[in-house]
Amino acid sequence: MDASANGGFAFLPHDLVPDDAREKITPQVLYEKRPARRADGSVADGLFNAWITLSNPDQYNSYTTDMVKAVILAFRAASNSRDVNAVVFTGAGDKAFCTGGNTREYAEYYAGRPQEYRQYMRLFNDMVSAILGCDKPVVCRVNGMRIGGGQEIGMACDFSVSHDMARFGQAGPKHGSAPIGGSTDFLPVMIGCEQAMVSGVLCVPFSAHKAYRLGLLTEIVPALKVDGKFIANPLVETQMKSDQWGRILHGESKTGDALAAGKAMLAKAEMDLSLLDEEVEKLCTKLLLTFPDCTTKTIEELRKPKLRSWNANKENSRAWLALNMMTEARAGFRAFNEGDKAHGREVDFVALRQALATGAQWTREFTDSLMPGAEK
Repeated sequence: MDASANGGFAFLPHDLVPDDAREKITPQVLYEKRPARRADGSVADGLFNAWITLSNPDQYNSYTTDMVKAVILAFRAASNSRDVNAVVFTGAGDKAFCTGGNTREYAEYYAGRPQEYRQYMRLFNDMVSAILGCDKPVVCRVNGMRIGGGQEIGMACDFSVSHDMARFGQAGPKHGSAPIGGSTDFLPVMIGCEQAMVSGVLCVPFSAHKAYRLGLLTEIVPALKVDGKFIANPLVETQMKSDQWGRILHGESKTGDALAAGKAMLAKAEMDLSLLDEEVEKLCTKLLLTFPDCTTKTIEELRKPKLRSWNANKENSRAWLALNMMTEARAGFRAFNEGDKAHGREVDFVALRQALATGAQWTREFTDSLMPGAEK
């Protein structure tokens, strides 16, 4: 048992593994306790916010099997830590929070191996459940793209604070899968059925501005600086409300001359995530200044709409996703992994549909024929 500094009381450990065992799984998931702060910025001695960081920036913080294991254990540790106020879940760099499962691993190992992928999906499901079951409030610090499975683990969090260059969306039907790792459960609850269809079926990405308007985000802040001053995302049309940073109410993509001007502005801007960190810290302070048990109970109740759908569907979703690794997922993940700029990263959807309409079977040769650049 660990002795506490508070009168020498000895706590029983409730973690599944000790810290050093968790850290040995992979260096690509970082766990750090940062001092919690009062509203005046002073440190609240002995209290912390736990930061869990996906650190695979070269692959846009996509999670490997080992990273999923480490995330589960990190959330368990943060949930159990008596001195942790809130959990901040984020990614390394400024390009992506997370773009989902590691496509290389999917294409080169799991494709064509449904039983292996079924076991992997047990881990993935446990990762989502670890977020939804965390005893501490969870803040997603969106430092860039939140796509596919990254969007799903992001929506499992209780709050999301994003910089306004981030993009949000699904990729399933475009790349051989279905967004049933949480998106089909969470999106209708969070943004309504119609916009859930736009994201989930059509795979249309949302700007951070639109995501904020639809209710996916708690707050957004600027991240671009031009001549030392923060500016809103120049690639979207915005309407501004007067407050500290000019909160974005609406955001749609620009077209034509406006888009060209936006790109020119983007080319001379620099990224600065200091406002994002300030906003995350401010939210953690708001959580600090509440009764802890009352906060936990409130969060548990407010999670129930997401949990009901998630728990009802996660097992049959796992089974379907495993079997799909023999057909469309095998083709879609391979196409993304093997494609390039010249040929794209998607299968020939028309050829696929034409072949299936005439009774084609999912042989290896058929899958090969669908790859970008394959001879027809």
